[in-house]
Parts: sequence; structure tokens; C-alpha cells
Amino acid sequence: MEKVDLHSHTTASDGTFTPIESIARARKNGLSALGITDHDTVAALSSAIEEGKKQGIEIVPGIEISSVHDGKDIHVLGYYIDYSDESFNQQLESLRNVRNQRNQMIVEKLVELGIPITMEEVKSRSTVKKGNIGRPHIAEVLMEKGVVSSIQEAFDQYLGQGKAAYANPPRITPLEAMRMIEEAGGVPVLAHPGLYDDVELVEHLVAEGLKGIEVFHPDHSEADEKFYNDIADRYGLIKTAGSDFHGMRNGEIFHGDLGEKSTTIEIVARLKKLARVQ
Repeated sequence: MEKVDLHSHTTASDGTFTPIESIARARKNGLSALGITDHDTVAALSSAIEEGKKQGIEIVPGIEISSVHDGKDIHVLGYYIDYSDESFNQQLESLRNVRNQRNQMIVEKLVELGIPITMEEVKSRSTVKKGNIGRPHIAEVLMEKGVVSSIQEAFDQYLGQGKAAYANPPRITPLEAMRMIEEAGGVPVLAHPGLYDDVELVEHLVAEGLKGIEVFHPDHSEADEKFYNDIADRYGLIKTAGSDFHGMRNGEIFHGDLGEKSTTIEIVARLKKLARVQ
């Protein structure tokens, strides 16, 4: 069976592996296809697709768009978007501006908690000059300062939903994220729904045209996987899987390694068939 991982991040957003490094690791881990789904940016896709051809790995062009519903971060994956679409890229730039605002708010909250940290320190953890800055970069600084012992601890104590330094400025809704993806010719899929625990939201998005849900994810329990597998069956949704690979920070993989959660090439074919851009 050909293994496919449909959720990964590179240095274009908050991953630590370049597209070339991610593709080499995907090949080493036995994958035949890899989804590149950076947060609110498509900057890595052109080079990733070119490198994938060289290394014999099919690259599924994607995006992970950040949105908010009832005060919660909700992420919507989009596959086979037209990543050269000018309007789409302008909207992504606006989303990145909000992300930068969120990062500044988090840093300010950490300082209020007595933790000496600056945005300059956080930005220095990005290896790409214009790459997105995200919470993993902040978590890395907290680890290096000895405030926490792991990326997960940083999220559990400070950066996760409702934690001490969590911040969430106004953002687009999940439905608006879906529409962005559709207008760019792509296929909208709800990322890691088990982290939201909001079946009503899933059903609302399904009614509005959601095409798939990420059933298999490192942060999902077996119960989560069964529950969302059943929901996908009930509504005829595509079931995707992904490691949400962000590379390594201080030797620690976050969330999972490439291929840790995988699906088949048939799922790629289904996504491709639904997309307007081939």
C-alpha cells in the first residue's frame, strides 16, 4: 500500500525542515505522496513540487488556514488550491498580519507573567527571512530559557487554548476559510476536529459544503478516530490523515513524524477529482 501523509509544515511557516528536507524525510519514511500545508502561506509549494519530482514524491499542494469560532482556533485545510491566484494570496497576507498581532499579544502576556522574552528572540528562531512566525517558535524560546522542558509543556501551560498566555485576536470564521479555499479552486477539509470537540460546528460546515475531515491525527485518541470516522461515513466525507509534522525543536518532534498517521493514494485521487485546479 502506498502511504500518504496529507498534513505537514515547512520553514515557510512554523516548521523547522525546508521543503527539500521534508521531502527527503518523507521518502526515507516510505511515503509516496506528501501534503505541504503551511499556515496561511503557499510560499513553499512551487519549490516543493519541483523537488518532489526529483525525489519521486508526489506533492499535494495545500494550505492550513487559521480561523476562529466561539473563541476557539479552528484550522481548515485546503488541497489543490490555485496557489498563484492573486486574490487568494492577498487574503493570505491579511491573515498573516493577524497572526503577527497574535504573536505580539502572546509575548506581552508572557512578559506580564514574569518571563523575559522578546519578539526579536522569537523571530530569530525562524530560518527563513519572510517565513511565518507561530507558537512553536515561541515554545522553542521558552524551552531554551528553561521555562518549560518540552514543546508540549509550553502549549499545556502557556500557549494552548485558554492557557496563561493564550491570545486570540479577531479572525475569519471557518466558513469564510472554506470559501477562500473554494474560490481558489481547492477542496476544504477540517483539520484535527478532535481538538475542537464541536460536532455542531462539523455538521454546520458539512451543510455548507465541507468535503472532508482529518480523521487520523497524532493528537486524536482512538475514540476520536472512531467517532470522526463514523461522522465521515454518515455524511460521505473524505477521510484524510496527517502527521502535522513541524520538524524538530531541541531534538523533539512536534506533533508527529512524517507518515506517523497516513492514508492511501486513493484519497489523493479523490481530492484531486474534486478540485478545479489539477
